[in-house]
Amino acid sequence: MTADAAVIRLHDLTVSYRGHPAVHHLTGHFRRGALTAVVGPNGAGKSSLLMALAGSAGDVEGRIERDARQRLAYLPQASSLDRSFPVRVQEFVAMGLWAQIGNWGAVQARQLEAIDEALAAVGLAGFQRRWLGELSAGQAQRVLFARVLLQDAQVILLDEPFNAIDARTTADLLALLQRWKNEARTVIAVLHDLEQVRAHFEEVLLLARERVAWGPTAEVLQARHLFKARQMAEAWNEAAPVCRERA
Repeated sequence: MTADAAVIRLHDLTVSYRGHPAVHHLTGHFRRGALTAVVGPNGAGKSSLLMALAGSAGDVEGRIERDARQRLAYLPQASSLDRSFPVRVQEFVAMGLWAQIGNWGAVQARQLEAIDEALAAVGLAGFQRRWLGELSAGQAQRVLFARVLLQDAQVILLDEPFNAIDARTTADLLALLQRWKNEARTVIAVLHDLEQVRAHFEEVLLLARERVAWGPTAEVLQARHLFKARQMAEAWNEAAPVCRERA
């Protein structure tokens, strides 16, 4: 992967909480226009990495270089969505327009049409007036994707986007990822299903707090790399001293 092809570059990135690294000295590139999966054992730092890319992680050392012209959208884990909050689907999806209208701006007619189009694109036409709390887990995930669609970002971060949803919803949303690829958007997704990764993602970052392998999917998801990642995860000591290493 060349630097020219990279939309995000990481240089010795460490993401820490109270001095203990969740991501440890990570260097590499995310390729522009690619579907990249971030995989690894539980506790490997995958979500922390995405939060750092989105600018909402803990203590970050090293550098994250990103083309400022490339707008970024971040879809957190579904478990972070409070569906008890009294908001209608249309209002929730409209939050994707925040960069355009700010805190107090009114949603214009054309923007309402864009909301309708985004909901139709994820299979929720006619759901505008439904309360968020009335939706199933799969429907709520579709709403999250509709909000991302409305942001019209060139770089899209997805944290476990297919966790605990039905097969039909997963298939529909995977088709949306292919649409984004066809539009030359960059998608970086934290995933657990390796067969899903093999079928739909062209590049993989295998993480076990540190980089294990990064590159084309078939090269990364080899038994020796997966075994090494498990070994690294099992050997990790949560009570270890605070990291003092510098590149």
